[in-house]
Amino acid sequence: MPCAHPEVLERHLQEEHLDLLMDAFWQVLPFGTGGRRGRVGYGANRLNPTTVTMTVQGHCEYLQKAFPKRPELVVVVANDVRVFNDIAGTYRFLGSDHPLLGTSSRSLAILACEIYAANGIIAYLAEPGNDSAVLTTPELSFLISQLEAVGGINVSASHNPPDDNGVKVYDPHGSQPVPPQDQHLIDAMEGAEAVASMPFETALDQGRIRAIPEDMHERYIELYVEKYAGVHVPTKYPEVLYTPLCGSGLTTTGEVLERLGFSVITPADQGPDGSFSVIPFKAPNPEVPQSSEPAMALASVKGVGLVLSSDPDADRIGLEVKLGDGSWYHFDGNQIATVLCYFLMLDQDGPHRKGLVIETLVTTKILGRIAQRAGQSWCVDDLPVGFKYVADVLKSLESSGRYRDVSCSADQLVLAAEESHGIMMVPTIKEKDATPAGMYLAALYQRLHGEGRTLLDYYIRILEELGGYDNVNRSIMMAGPEGESKKNRLMESLRSSPPTALAGSEVIKVADYWNEEAFGPFLSETDRLPRNLIQLFTEYSIITVRPSGTEPKLKFYCQLLPRQDRPPASGEELLRQLRAESQSLALEVYRELLGRIDLALEEPGLLLPDIIELDQKLHFDQQTVPQLRRSLTSGGFADLETLLSWLAEESADMTPGADPLPALRAPLGYLCRSWAQDPAMPPLLRDLEGWAKG
Repeated sequence: MPCAHPEVLERHLQEEHLDLLMDAFWQVLPFGTGGRRGRVGYGANRLNPTTVTMTVQGHCEYLQKAFPKRPELVVVVANDVRVFNDIAGTYRFLGSDHPLLGTSSRSLAILACEIYAANGIIAYLAEPGNDSAVLTTPELSFLISQLEAVGGINVSASHNPPDDNGVKVYDPHGSQPVPPQDQHLIDAMEGAEAVASMPFETALDQGRIRAIPEDMHERYIELYVEKYAGVHVPTKYPEVLYTPLCGSGLTTTGEVLERLGFSVITPADQGPDGSFSVIPFKAPNPEVPQSSEPAMALASVKGVGLVLSSDPDADRIGLEVKLGDGSWYHFDGNQIATVLCYFLMLDQDGPHRKGLVIETLVTTKILGRIAQRAGQSWCVDDLPVGFKYVADVLKSLESSGRYRDVSCSADQLVLAAEESHGIMMVPTIKEKDATPAGMYLAALYQRLHGEGRTLLDYYIRILEELGGYDNVNRSIMMAGPEGESKKNRLMESLRSSPPTALAGSEVIKVADYWNEEAFGPFLSETDRLPRNLIQLFTEYSIITVRPSGTEPKLKFYCQLLPRQDRPPASGEELLRQLRAESQSLALEVYRELLGRIDLALEEPGLLLPDIIELDQKLHFDQQTVPQLRRSLTSGGFADLETLLSWLAEESADMTPGADPLPALRAPLGYLCRSWAQDPAMPPLLRDLEGWAKG
């Protein structure tokens, strides 16, 4: 809390802001999956200079205890593009000059360097004299090992909205610590009291803050150029469209694509921009299909059939493919992993790699099938959620040549993947990275284009060969202390009374990772969060439920497995059949979970994007939909423009600071079809349905 501005706190004490004040102080911003992430604001439960300061000071004290014999401690400090502008209007009541406005990832990274320097730790920073400099998460991981650092941090909130920020902490291997090591780090942070700091310029002059050597970036680029190894000679046409979604990926993914010789188009307005101003919903997340819509529009104009994207810290990859009818298909993270794994291991014209495949327990099981078919390969497929557990497997292999019953070298890694669009291909970068996925997807796209096929054709052929796998992942956003209470109630309900059937299938097994008899004793308190996970098994599906470690949401994952009794299908019909089955399962699970906290959503609310808070979805179902119907039947709207204007105003809180209308297309389309037979509905309903179809 910036104590130099007590008048700011005083203005929080007005009655209408007490809920905000409660949420800002009810807890210390949790240290989740490798770091702290949350809304920028005032209070212990917010990301601000004070919470960053205490995190970094605790990291300093942890490092000094962990490496007492090191003559010189070195860390690497990275940052993405974020700048806090209060786009959501949370602090509008403070006026336009309150102290946190303009707080950026870069300014917080500089603050961190000042603290490391004062604690006797050398801090490497990208271009210290350039306030716009960035460093991606994967390059940070690479540099930690290259500079023989004892760790590092990245000031980034990854794919979160622009009013969020965070601090991710890395160990000497360039990975995020796992239990119980992260518990020691948290203990040090909680024990930090006095903060040491020194002026940035003074630390720079004394060599305590140093610029990252220029040749290090070239080493990162060359690592992937060598990894690519001429798998396909890039051609000028077809071009590839790549967007960093206003983040920092041009320095890694974009540069590697160009170095390899691909002809790359990047939207002029989607370079570094900490407000993500042109990204729909201001959600720079490859998992959100709408995030790439402006890029797809440009690709259509340019005659490009592939859009690659990365999130602000460039560790997640997105893929959109144009089909023969001119429409676009969004690949989810499981589908991307499937295409890459098959290409690397089984494609007759691919690299024919054999070795190690690693995935989390919520990632598509088809990867294990691919590794099995390749032969002389292994698959580790039951890791907790988070790439730090993937990195832990590699660290075990590096130290002992063994992980459980797998004996091999870490250098034999072919692919590591997670469902949330994360890919790793080289063990020296122990983090997910959009770059290797992007370069191979670009190569495969160009090859298939020459054959008259698309990446979707390629993916469907994999399903036809290996079986009917599909995955649908959903989230229920529940923020604040009330949301935390709902998540806890829900998980406790599943533990005490798990469902006996889902979507007409018997639940034949329940795995509760908090069961210490089945999964071993907790290694530390930090081991509880990643193990707060319940899996429900039916004969042909696996459903996993867990609270997120980085965002205020409950996640659930529906994995569909092959079955013999599905109607025979091939081509796009097979894909439609599988997705309809998995989406139906996901809706059933969604309803089951809400029912356990005495809530329910109708179909329109369930069709709203998962980036929208549960309370907003309930409001839409219970207030907006009935009011819309009444206004339509009573002639309350003069035309479509008036109707959409009302909807935009009514739904503004769904996507703070961004246009909410794109989020309403699916539910409004459903409503229009449902109301079409009502004779009281005006012709305007057809106009609304046409708009909803886009």
